[in-house]
Amino acid sequence: MQGASSPAPATAPPSGSRHALAVLTSLFFLWGFITVLNDVLVPHWKALFNLTYAQSLLVQFCFFGAYFIGSLIYYFISVSSGDPIERIGYKRGLLLGLGLSALGCALFAPASLMHSYGAHLAALFVLGLGFTVLQIAANPFVAIIGPPEGASSRLNLAQAFNSLGTTLAPLIGGWLIFDQVDASSAVRAPYLGLALVLAAIAVVVWATRLPEPARPPRTEAVNSGSAFRHPQLRWGMVAIFCYVGAEVAVGSLIISFLNLDGVMGFSEDVAKHYLSLYWGGAMAGRFIGAVALSRTMAPGRKLGVMATIGAAMFILLIILNATGPVSITDLWPMALLIAANIAVALLAKGNPGRTMGLFASVAVLLLAAVVAGKGSIALWSIVAIGLFNSILWSNIFTLSIDGLRNDTAQGSSLLVMMILGGALVPWVQASIIDLLSAGAVNEQAFHLSFLLPLACYAYLVWYGLRGSTLRSRI
Repeated sequence: MQGASSPAPATAPPSGSRHALAVLTSLFFLWGFITVLNDVLVPHWKALFNLTYAQSLLVQFCFFGAYFIGSLIYYFISVSSGDPIERIGYKRGLLLGLGLSALGCALFAPASLMHSYGAHLAALFVLGLGFTVLQIAANPFVAIIGPPEGASSRLNLAQAFNSLGTTLAPLIGGWLIFDQVDASSAVRAPYLGLALVLAAIAVVVWATRLPEPARPPRTEAVNSGSAFRHPQLRWGMVAIFCYVGAEVAVGSLIISFLNLDGVMGFSEDVAKHYLSLYWGGAMAGRFIGAVALSRTMAPGRKLGVMATIGAAMFILLIILNATGPVSITDLWPMALLIAANIAVALLAKGNPGRTMGLFASVAVLLLAAVVAGKGSIALWSIVAIGLFNSILWSNIFTLSIDGLRNDTAQGSSLLVMMILGGALVPWVQASIIDLLSAGAVNEQAFHLSFLLPLACYAYLVWYGLRGSTLRSRI
């Protein structure tokens, strides 16, 4: 992202950049909230429509498959006639994404009236297309509106608010959907409400002055697939596929996993709190990671700030989850896991690639415990994966686009395309469960299926420590 021909950061004053970042973090929050509602929809529609595990995971297949289709279309447009975001501007890109997302949410109403699983999946696909545009525009926008050396820290901060949405979604969404008398219409009102919120945010974005990076001259506007020449991007595309696939697979199956008698035998009402802790761990880790990756803070102060954030996050998660069937005494292991997250982040010494490699290594160990463990060991191992997912997305993204210069926007679309992992990995894992179970719930098959996300994290270890350091010679 540096060099004479790179897109220059906006010339807006620091306060303008801060305002822009505030607007963008609201978008990150909302799309995190809506994305994790899918984890609630999976068990809800599985029961409502009497589906197999593989059929129920078509929720993620359609939603994240839209990322692939949308990004592929975007890529071909950028190759043939120039990068769309660079032509229309990041602000118009955000407005387009918000409009499509609002339409997707609104389509839940006719789908519920039709009582059609296919119509619901179609609505999710449109919603996913909207989020595709938001991802392509917002992620590089956060990276380029400030100094390049702070890109990982800023993106971690924005992703932390994304995770606040993912933390609240299982609790609010579970209450809105699981607790309704009429299961067939339970999604109608929540998604119509979300459509209105998205439309309102679009109005706010339209009325807000956002800094735009300098656009390249018209002679540089048309790309010819040149982003592929960067090895850090090519390997980063595989890393995004593995990361999103593993994260979504684990989140999609937590409620069903904790429902197994050999694990905890939890009801959906109890298990949703631990799904919230999984995503809440990602939130805590991202706030902590934003500080850990800062290059301007003294080591002693950094430790104090990280500890304070960790304590605040633990208290917030207790407040959100210590209700009803879950008590404070049930949640104390989360404090130890947050402390472990801080220790690993400090061990990485602020290096994004090393931080990623260490966090992915811990996730591999946790998944090994999920495969082999039972009871509370399996419970807290699967929950803790969220904490060590925390910085992976932002670090993969910034490491992958580092040094792409005029190929940055096209590279961003290719990375977002590989969110396809969220469509395929969960569906393949669910198919493994169905295949090994042979029609009946087989707990051993469920445990063994987690070897698939384990393999995904093993690749991320390599990318963080080695693959992200590879560079093209330009």
